[in-house]
Amino acid sequence: MPTKKQQQAAILIIEDEKPIAHALKLKLESEGYQTRTVQDGVEALEVLSKEAFNCVLLDLIMPRKDGFAVLAEMKEKMKKAPIIVLSNLGQESDIKHCKELGAADYFVKADVSIADVVAAVKKIIHKKP
Repeated sequence: MPTKKQQQAAILIIEDEKPIAHALKLKLESEGYQTRTVQDGVEALEVLSKEAFNCVLLDLIMPRKDGFAVLAEMKEKMKKAPIIVLSNLGQESDIKHCKELGAADYFVKADVSIADVVAAVKKIIHKKP
């Protein structure tokens, strides 16, 4: 049963691979979260400028504007939503760069299950300030 906090929590999924975005959306909504999906960095930044989210799931390799640019712009504009990066890039330098830009967590898609991503979202959303 979703908690009240889960029902109120909004998650932005920034992912250009439709099957992955759809799977994340279905699983998170079944856990009681509200979701919104976008498919590129330009659209993501437009949405982030108008709406607040409790957590952002961010792919790195996307059309129009990549996830690194989204992270940098969110940091520059002081957007406070915690960001979990989901990418096929697994090099230590990419992970380090994302963390420097403010990512709260980083998962390599090939090495993580949707259940693990949902667990990470829950941990971030329910973290005590």
